[in-house]
Amino acid sequence: MEIAVERRQKTFDDYFHLQTLPFWLLHVGVVVGIAVMGWSWSGFALAIALYYVRMFFVTGVYHRYFSHRAYKTSRWFQFVIALLGGMSVQKGALWWAGHHRHHHKFSDQPEDLHSVRQDGMMWSHIGWIIARDHNETRYDLIRDFAKYPELVWLNKHHVVPVVLYGVLLLAFGGGHALFWGLVVSTVLLWHGTFTINSLSHVYGTRRYQTEDDSRNNWFLALLTMGEGWHNNHHHYQSTANQGFYWWEVDLSYYVLWTLARVGLVWDLRLPPERVLEEGRGRRPKEVTAAPAIETSAVAPDAVL
Repeated sequence: MEIAVERRQKTFDDYFHLQTLPFWLLHVGVVVGIAVMGWSWSGFALAIALYYVRMFFVTGVYHRYFSHRAYKTSRWFQFVIALLGGMSVQKGALWWAGHHRHHHKFSDQPEDLHSVRQDGMMWSHIGWIIARDHNETRYDLIRDFAKYPELVWLNKHHVVPVVLYGVLLLAFGGGHALFWGLVVSTVLLWHGTFTINSLSHVYGTRRYQTEDDSRNNWFLALLTMGEGWHNNHHHYQSTANQGFYWWEVDLSYYVLWTLARVGLVWDLRLPPERVLEEGRGRRPKEVTAAPAIETSAVAPDAVL
């Protein structure tokens, strides 16, 4: 059953309600914390470092692994990276991946939950993820991973990795690390991630003529460790790299390549030559379509 999408003007109540209180309090906390404690370059460096560490687990794990199964790994490492991904404070891996699969199924169509074309920039950037209507996990779209009880548990208790992350920061760096590493870094991470839903469907170039508004944007690619090559991704979804050519910097893929070298992941999926030829402006040998995302109840070969 698909999520019913109500085409209506979004109101104040859609953005500000009891469930969004933690989201907005962290934003206020950034301003108040800096005003009270003052600016710290070491704190800012910590925030940026942990921004990129956790951005990898959003892009390389939540997105490329759980959403698109772009590589394989073991069951134990699958749990580890899902746990570390939870420290990004973007709910559980199954919640994230299920909604993302829905997005690809209906990208920029009326059913899309975060389309600039359909509902405007603010809704695609922030509104959809804090909406009360989207709290439930789309288990019908993530059955391939929902068969693992440890992942379902972690998805239901997605606050556990966040608490663990905060405790570690407090234990090793005190209140200074907690503020810059959790509060400041998380707000930056949210908005960095959200730019792909919003800005990447408005600003940039279009190498491939997809039916949606996806665009490639080199600046957003640097900001999001490769996700800014968004038009590439929407044309051919199930790849471990989204920068298809050597000059398209894709930091998440470089990390995955390194993990593959030490045996923690394997079978990284890459775009076939016909897709690369099409992107270079050459006539492809055959019509190329992105592989369908597996959502059946049958266990895939993505996990041993």
